[in-house]
Amino acid sequence: MPPAGSLAEKELAANETEERDKADGTGAFEVGCSGSARLSVFLIILLVVAIVAIVNPKFIQPSNMKSIALSVATDGLLSIGLTLALILGGIELSVGGVAAMTCVIAGQMALMGVNIWVACLAALAAGAVCGLFNGFMVSKVGLPPFIVTLSMMNLSRGVAYIITTGSPLSVSGYLPDSFRFLATGDVFGIPVLFLIFLLVTVVALIFTKKSNACRNIYYVGSNENAAKLSGINVDRVKIFVYVVIALLSALAGILSLARFNVATPELSKGAETTAISAAVIGGTSMTGGLGGILGTFLGIFLLKIVDSALVMMNVSVYWQDFRPGRYPGHRRYHRLYEPPKKRQQLPPAHAGPGAQETCPAAVIRDPAPGAG
Repeated sequence: MPPAGSLAEKELAANETEERDKADGTGAFEVGCSGSARLSVFLIILLVVAIVAIVNPKFIQPSNMKSIALSVATDGLLSIGLTLALILGGIELSVGGVAAMTCVIAGQMALMGVNIWVACLAALAAGAVCGLFNGFMVSKVGLPPFIVTLSMMNLSRGVAYIITTGSPLSVSGYLPDSFRFLATGDVFGIPVLFLIFLLVTVVALIFTKKSNACRNIYYVGSNENAAKLSGINVDRVKIFVYVVIALLSALAGILSLARFNVATPELSKGAETTAISAAVIGGTSMTGGLGGILGTFLGIFLLKIVDSALVMMNVSVYWQDFRPGRYPGHRRYHRLYEPPKKRQQLPPAHAGPGAQETCPAAVIRDPAPGAG
């Protein structure tokens, strides 16, 4: 017979599991991000929009709303991944580096004449390998998630620098219109890129509410020992989460390639801070077990709307770094956008058929919402 202590521990774990199943009175697993918390974030968004619209009516023009939607999309994908990591009770600092690496891999393969869709599959596979490595080191080896993902952040971005030798790769002329449509097209005036983000958000929202696998993520994040005693394969859950996060990061990198027509190792540098901020603002706990996708969706919108508001109100870029979640490097790569006709030219070695040549120092920058 098993020891009485073991039975008592298992009974306690079962009781904790049952209590969490009844969280929020509905069994829904978006606990920690209550309806009142999400409502508060939503009301703040409305307040910011109303105030800035009064100060500068151009803020609510369709062109600026489209710019905000495009800015939300890629960082939103990273934020969803960070939300899952925080719910698990861990952290993920390599999302920006993996996005840059996969963007560069897809771009380099396109320059080599590989079909872009095959290149995207290869980039997704590379991202999955990064996630598998993170999950293995955290679950099987037992290293802290902070150390593992910090190392992967540097490793993945280092690979991107090695492939590009530090210079952005222009893939103009190598990407088919069908691929570029994913990030530059629109449907009824709504950017396709934003629609993709919405689709991923809805899938993640359903997953977190209905899937048994997601319940296990919450269980592990709340009490890992109780989860083990309940029969949950904790190692498998951790590996699964880190692979999903890496795939979301890879998708963000691929869509950035389609949007900017350039693969740069500087992509999403510092995006981890924005993603973590969006998740926490949306109600996700830094200690694990609590959080939800809808709250993160509102959180990333709030941050991007504030970014746009600061631009529309002519706030100095040096003061904008005080905004929570802002990494100073974003001022370089997300604020100062150079229109294509003003870009300097890359070396002929990286130029595709019909592409302009630009200097090695040229970096394609993501236009800030509201920057025009």
